[in-house]
Amino acid sequence: MSLFKAAAIQMRSGTEPRRNAADMEALVREAAARGATYVQTPEMTGALVRDKDARAATFTTEEKDIVAATAARLASELGIHLHIGSTAILRTDGKLANRALLFGPDGSLLASYDKIHMFDVDLDNGESWRESSAYEPGVGATVIDLAIARLGFAVCYDLRFPQLFRAEAMAGADVLTVPAAFTRQTGEAHWHVLLRARAIENGAFVIAAAQGGKHEDGRETFGHSLIVDPWGRVLAEANHDEPGVIVAEIDTAQSAQARKKIPNLKNAREFAVRQVARPEAVLRGAAS
Repeated sequence: MSLFKAAAIQMRSGTEPRRNAADMEALVREAAARGATYVQTPEMTGALVRDKDARAATFTTEEKDIVAATAARLASELGIHLHIGSTAILRTDGKLANRALLFGPDGSLLASYDKIHMFDVDLDNGESWRESSAYEPGVGATVIDLAIARLGFAVCYDLRFPQLFRAEAMAGADVLTVPAAFTRQTGEAHWHVLLRARAIENGAFVIAAAQGGKHEDGRETFGHSLIVDPWGRVLAEANHDEPGVIVAEIDTAQSAQARKKIPNLKNAREFAVRQVARPEAVLRGAAS
């Protein structure tokens, strides 16, 4: 479709949305100054808050959210597509959504996506997370046609569910997005290989803006924001956990080329899983 510069913003969001919005603005302006026309921020750009009561006091509706308002203003002023990787949004039913928001160059909201897969895990270092206790999962994928690309949405833990990315690729997405707040333990083990795998198996660019470092609420995230091409090559990486900006040139024609070389999307076939009962083991012993 197009040739453009994409940027991934690495942040270390604290517990106060107004301060995080100001930090985001400075980094978005840096990205735009470096020529980026699509800019992505990480998961939970607005705030990372573990305490239940503090969350209730911190987060608000989309119409009142400081990050959403700041993003709309910046997108319009800078003439860019600004993708808030996610922020916590209070729904009309009183529940919270972990929601991505994409603003166009005129400042309008073009698309949103609520994270589908909740991070409910117990890690072997003692970390325990129950995202479903705080957030209501989304129920549908989002793909949007832009002048620059066809964009597919995901957030953080979604990365471990390849069927989401395959569905978006089959819908024509040539840029897949994975803003995240990966824990340090899981990031060190799986971040790079999973992002590269999603790019390779779908013949798509993958852009993943990340949270990094030790946060005010006590959690520690991995950082290492990445931009990967459809052949699995890392085009740009923040090789650390500090706040910053990475930029890479995206040529969506490379997605079509990769899919022509390895036409696995075209060659995919439906199949059933046949379960075969395990046969009895036959034991042979020495003659007695």
